[in-house]
Amino acid sequence: MNVLVVKANNRPASEGVSSKMYDVFMDNVGTDANIKTFDVFKEDMPYFGQDFFDAMQKSAQAEELNDIEQRILTAANKAMDAFLDADVVVFAFPLWNKTIPAPLQTFIDYVYRAGVTFKYTEEGPQGLVPEKKVIILNARGGVYSTPEMAPSEMSVNYIRMIMNFFGIEDIEEVIIEGHNMYPDKAQEIIEDGMKRVEEMAQSFEKARV
Repeated sequence: MNVLVVKANNRPASEGVSSKMYDVFMDNVGTDANIKTFDVFKEDMPYFGQDFFDAMQKSAQAEELNDIEQRILTAANKAMDAFLDADVVVFAFPLWNKTIPAPLQTFIDYVYRAGVTFKYTEEGPQGLVPEKKVIILNARGGVYSTPEMAPSEMSVNYIRMIMNFFGIEDIEEVIIEGHNMYPDKAQEIIEDGMKRVEEMAQSFEKARV
C-alpha cells in the first residue's frame, strides 16, 4: 500500500499545530509503511494559470516549451503522479484566513484534471479515483464545528468536496479546533487532538497489516 502525505504548513511544529499533527502521524504510522511526503512549501510549484494551459497544448503538439511552461508542467505531473500512485492520501494542513494555504491550493489545481481524476458525462461529472482513501489532519484556532460557523470553514469543507468530486468517499478526519479561542484550555485541546492523531496512525497501520 502506497501512502502519500501532503504536508501544507511550513511553520515549525512548536508553533504550527497541523505541523505537529504531521509529525505525530509520521512517528506512529509504522516504519514498514511505504510513505512519501509531498511538502507543498518545498516543491517548485508555479501558480496554475495560462502557463499551464500553454504547456499542455504545446506538449500535446510536441512543441518546445519555455522555462516557466516546463517548470509548471513538470510540477503538475509530479503532483499528479504522486496522487495517482497513492492508495491513501493524507492531507495535513491548517485553516488560514478561512481557507487552505496557497501552495495546497496549487497542488489541488494540479491534480484537478478532466480525464484523469474526473470526467464529464451526460449525467454530470464523474470521479475517476473512487478506490482511494483520504485522511484529513486539520487544525484551526477558532471553533467552526457549530452550525453557525460551519459555513465559514473553507478548508476541510473544500478538501472534502474536491475528494468527493474525484469519487472518493472513504474519508476520515482528525480536527483540532479552539486552541486560540480558548487559551486557558489550549494545552488540553492540543494534547487531546494529538492523541487522536496517534490513534489514527496506529489504527491505520494495524488495518494495513
